[in-house]
Amino acid sequence: MNVLFVIYDNGSYTHWFPHGAAYLAAILKKNGHHITIYNQDIHHYPEQHLTNYLDNNDFDIVAIGIISGYYQYRKLLLLADAINNSKKRPVFILGGHGPSPEPEFFLKKTNADIACIGEAEDTIVELLQSLEARTPLNAVDGIAYREGTKVTINKRRMPVQDIDTIPFPAYELFPIDHYRLIRFVHASDTDFVFPVLSGRGCTFKCSFCYRLEDGFRARSAESIIEEVNLLKSNYNINYIYFFDELLMSSEKHTVELCEAFIRANLNVRWSCNGRLNYAKPALLKLMKRAGCVFINYGIESVDDIVLKNMRKALTVKIIEKGIQSTLDAGISPGFNMIFGNIGDTRETLDKAVQFLLKYDDGAQLRTIRPVTPYPGAPLYYDAISKGLLKDVEDFYENKHVNSDLLSVNFTELSDDDFHVALMEANSKLLENYYKNKLSLMLQQTRDLYVNKNITFRGYR
Repeated sequence: MNVLFVIYDNGSYTHWFPHGAAYLAAILKKNGHHITIYNQDIHHYPEQHLTNYLDNNDFDIVAIGIISGYYQYRKLLLLADAINNSKKRPVFILGGHGPSPEPEFFLKKTNADIACIGEAEDTIVELLQSLEARTPLNAVDGIAYREGTKVTINKRRMPVQDIDTIPFPAYELFPIDHYRLIRFVHASDTDFVFPVLSGRGCTFKCSFCYRLEDGFRARSAESIIEEVNLLKSNYNINYIYFFDELLMSSEKHTVELCEAFIRANLNVRWSCNGRLNYAKPALLKLMKRAGCVFINYGIESVDDIVLKNMRKALTVKIIEKGIQSTLDAGISPGFNMIFGNIGDTRETLDKAVQFLLKYDDGAQLRTIRPVTPYPGAPLYYDAISKGLLKDVEDFYENKHVNSDLLSVNFTELSDDDFHVALMEANSKLLENYYKNKLSLMLQQTRDLYVNKNITFRGYR
């Protein structure tokens, strides 16, 4: 079958590589299907361009995957209109974290035909076999499908347990020269940066996090090293960001990976998402030796009551000790903070600000965002049970209009007071960041003119 994957435009100058579509493209290509990538992201095509493209080409399938953000939802509606307005409209399939927890809503809202629920590598192969053979879709696990106004949701599919069996993303179908220009922490202007998955899932169950699958499924070190070497040799990638939820899924797993990286002499710098539970000096020293330069931590709060309410499995003591150990190891820590969880107050927000100021190493700008109860997360159902949110339509159409604005208020503050508190907190963080940048620039200026620094390359 001829399949078109639409990669939506998020309005950025450079874009994150679309791993979801790339993995599905690889497995469909392996099964004999013809794949075309429509890069709205790179070319900034208006939606009418997609309609014209479908009118002038022949496809059996058009597929779009999105995450559950306000921008992505509204972008999907525009793209859905463009697809539905085509004179040669193919079968329209949705996927990704956005539609997965509430497929009926998304199918009715977009008039798409089918939604893949959760991981779709096995599902998409079986689905296309069914479409080709014109057999009933009720036998395909892991999908929801629309027949007129009726939506049928089939049994969910078990995720792939051995993810080493999944082919590498179909890099050859994508303009990697564009995607490798994405910037990340401690990447120089001459680095080529690229994201890689080291595993899928997470061993923890934070209340604000949505996922369909329990547990963590790690890739083997051999598979990861093979993919990194492929990216190095084919695309000159020299900086890897392991962007999956939790590379540091355990101390044992992290040690095994790092030792394998060292043995393989990868000679790349890398970053990952980590867990402060495992941020011990010996492990961090090993990670540094293996090439790690940045660990992005989901801290979320520095108040023990709020952390407990979030089911973070962290304490303030663990957080402070882990961050200091990370800095001592010469690795920059990422400080993800959110405000507005159950138990949050102005005082807990101020604790977060003071923490970020205390441990700031200047590696990146950090601000604090309001917590968002995305559909599928325990916090989403909590909001519905408390009458703070009606349903998924209320979330997308009325509440979640911007990720930096309040969608659901779980605090005792009024909505206006909440936003004032967040404005004051982020103003302090912004002032600190740019104050440090100004100080650095002034130091460079003095070094240039007083010490006649001939390595100076201009103000950048």
